Amino acid sequence: MPPFPVCKRGEKRRSGIAVPSCALIIKFTGLSGSGKSSLAFDTIFAEGQRRYIETFSAYARNFLGNLERPDVDKITGLSPVISIEQKTTNKNPRSTVGTTTEIYDYLRLLYARAGVAYSYLSGEEMVKYTEEQILDLILKDYKGKKIYLLAPMVRGRKGHYRELFEQVRKKGYLYVRVDGEVREITHGMKLDRYKNHDVEVVIDKLVVTEKDDRRLKQSVATTMRQGDGLMMILDAQSESIRHYSKRLMCPVTGLSYREPAPHNFSFNSPQGACPKCKGLGVVNQIDVDKVIPERELSIYEGAIAPLGKYKNAMIFWQIGALLEKYDATLKTPVKELPDDAIDEVLYGADERIKIKSSLIGTSSDYFVTYEGVVKYIQMLQEKDASATAQKWAEQFAKTTACPECKGARLNKEALHFRIHDKNINELANMDINELYDWLMKVDEFLSDKQKKISVEILKEIRTRLKFLLDVGLDYLALNRSSVSLSGGESQRIRLATQIGSQLVNVLYILDEPSIGLHQRDNLRLINSLKELRDMGNSVIVVEHDKDMMLAADYVIDMGPKAGRLGGEVVFAGTPQEMLKTDTMTSQYLNGKMKIEIPAKRREGNGKSIWLKGAKGNNLKDVTVEFPLGKLICVTGMSGSGKSTLINETLQPILSQKFYRSLQDPLEYDSIEGLENIDKVVNVDQSPLGRTPRSNPATYTGVFSDIRNLFVGLPEAKIRGYKPGRFSFNVSGGRCEACTGNGYKTIEMNFLPDVYVPCEVCHGKRYNRETLEVRFKGKSIADVLDMTINRAVEFFENVPQILNKIKVLQDVGLGYIKLGQSSTTLSGGESQRVKLATELSKRDTGKTLYILDEPTTGLHFEDIRVLMGVLNKLVDKGNTVVVIEHNLDVIKMADYIIDMGPEGGKGGGELLSYGTPEEVAKSHKGYTPKFLREELGL
Repeated sequence: MPPFPVCKRGEKRRSGIAVPSCALIIKFTGLSGSGKSSLAFDTIFAEGQRRYIETFSAYARNFLGNLERPDVDKITGLSPVISIEQKTTNKNPRSTVGTTTEIYDYLRLLYARAGVAYSYLSGEEMVKYTEEQILDLILKDYKGKKIYLLAPMVRGRKGHYRELFEQVRKKGYLYVRVDGEVREITHGMKLDRYKNHDVEVVIDKLVVTEKDDRRLKQSVATTMRQGDGLMMILDAQSESIRHYSKRLMCPVTGLSYREPAPHNFSFNSPQGACPKCKGLGVVNQIDVDKVIPERELSIYEGAIAPLGKYKNAMIFWQIGALLEKYDATLKTPVKELPDDAIDEVLYGADERIKIKSSLIGTSSDYFVTYEGVVKYIQMLQEKDASATAQKWAEQFAKTTACPECKGARLNKEALHFRIHDKNINELANMDINELYDWLMKVDEFLSDKQKKISVEILKEIRTRLKFLLDVGLDYLALNRSSVSLSGGESQRIRLATQIGSQLVNVLYILDEPSIGLHQRDNLRLINSLKELRDMGNSVIVVEHDKDMMLAADYVIDMGPKAGRLGGEVVFAGTPQEMLKTDTMTSQYLNGKMKIEIPAKRREGNGKSIWLKGAKGNNLKDVTVEFPLGKLICVTGMSGSGKSTLINETLQPILSQKFYRSLQDPLEYDSIEGLENIDKVVNVDQSPLGRTPRSNPATYTGVFSDIRNLFVGLPEAKIRGYKPGRFSFNVSGGRCEACTGNGYKTIEMNFLPDVYVPCEVCHGKRYNRETLEVRFKGKSIADVLDMTINRAVEFFENVPQILNKIKVLQDVGLGYIKLGQSSTTLSGGESQRVKLATELSKRDTGKTLYILDEPTTGLHFEDIRVLMGVLNKLVDKGNTVVVIEHNLDVIKMADYIIDMGPEGGKGGGELLSYGTPEEVAKSHKGYTPKFLREELGL
């Protein structure tokens, strides 16, 4: 067993550990902040990455700078390392589940090679012939008949085409067929340039006989060459036309398609994307209801929101003049104006508008064109407008499905290739389990040629889909945008991709892959990890989940506490051995410690919010009651509609009501009871700030108090320092070499940026003078470098600072540093910093808090602490709505709303609701079964 001797990094003390590396699943566990991630990612992964980069040539390493060696004495027996973290979700709107897993690329190949094309004009199957086939068809269909061979030159385009006729005449052709009429070419012949024309050249006229085969053959070849692969045959007697083509062509209308290639089915390439929405599936349109919110008002009183009340301005004079022809004035209420008038005001008038000279004070009347209010708003949305103008214009816009492709992202041509009965977009919109079933049965509907072509591609797609099913993602569709995935989902997608790549002898490091997974799917995930192990890989998982720990081959427990008090290996061995020890983790596993079930459930305050008829995404007309003054838990399978109900329907409705938010809720019928709350707080897992300058101290606002404390010190007063002196965001007190970042960014062309500590301030962020001001012997940089636990002791006599950081400690964040960059916090940590910030504010007792999986990244002990904090909130009369899979949280709820029964299309129904005891009695869905075990019923 190759050992990893002595490490010291983050919170790890000098801990020498031996990690088995002979294809095993190893779980790192321990309290949040006990050094699990420091060991797994900052030491083992960082060293693996450094060794990989050292294999590059000296020239390539030149661009990379030196990667810092992890703070470790030595590591032996390290295989190549692949880390799958939660944080690296793709924010690109073009990235989808299909493109991330590369399944969509295989589908594109399948459609380009084995798809059957249909005409979008007639719905007929497209045909494509070789010259020999065309000859046989002509001999068969036109035997003994007089025919014209025509080569199409112009299709439905305007122009006089004088040069074209001249060119054709010089080539020696005498006749053309213009708009269905055969004419002789004369010198200087031209057409009406403002009409659409169809022009074909008559290459040959002949009577079809078998002995004249040679002439026919030559003429067909010439016609094909002149018509660029297309030709038409005109029967001289019946004047009927038939089309023939070497390319894909509609036999009825003559419409031809390009030769299909994989990029014709990609919404990220100009050849395949819908021309209107450029492959995004949505377009930004001006929402008339936002432009004219109150139709009772007149335009004079400000009915048109972007314009406001009447002012002496050109646009009002234009609208006034425009309304005159409808016998109305600016003072007519909008609801009394005819629809045509409103249309012209919004979208502009065709004819020029006369503005009377008396209005503008000129000698004669003034004629202007009027383009409409909407055009003006759209102009401000363009790239050239200032950011403020764009933001202002955005409030009148709404994102709607593209009217041309109906959200399918592809052009008409790509959507008319089918395999069996489905086009590529219909497949990408199916849930993965549905798609898998369809692909398993599709063989019987394919022709022999299609079977031959598609056998390998289908095999590849099926195996990749199988991996996605194995990690519990059966409810996603390939078209689902990557932006809308939770951290756990995107991590499991990358895990499925890795299993699909079938590598061996690799060390995988995963960070809490069970986030967002229902207990039922947990077992599927564990089996996927065992599969990785059985291929001959080692898997290290940083995890708090009970089932995961017990399924591991080897467990390393870090502790004993978090932060400075952690960083030691308190146990290493098999799960069975661990159950016999007394570490904090094992006590929760063997039942010595547990999160107690409350003796009685709260009654609430008797008032409720009713959300009726929610139909967004997969919700099936759901009506739900949220009783106020309780801890409400929304449960159900992954993808059963929990987030749709809470985050995309309830929360936007409340935000619009209280904060005039611009986000539109998904479809619902009505909502009642909003008067019973006065504030809504959404605590989600998005990062605190986009920049590395944002940190817990600045986000919670405690940094301002700390700066004020330093300004009040005698040394600072003597020097005349103001609060700005202690800010690392403005010049004055910060280190100018790194502009207060503490490190410099070295940009890589083909790799992520590398950060190196600033050589002037050595990562302290401030200049020497600022650091000379000290409070209790510590400078401002030392304070930012303290963990929250340490800061609570340090500031125990400064109440206004203590109150804010004590809350951070209460939500289980004692181990993070005050100045830790918020880009390095995990989703769960960011969420708890936000929660702490909200808790330190005064609550009204009528606030509704919405939390999405707050237990992410929390140890059993931390969950106990967090639940204490949430219970305090509810005890003050507030309502807390939590979306959660963790049974320790679910069993403590006062009220459960269980969604299901499955994920995706099989979900979206309200299965049961009530106290945990009531829900446990239900037999619908999967949650009651696990809840019965947890409650011991």
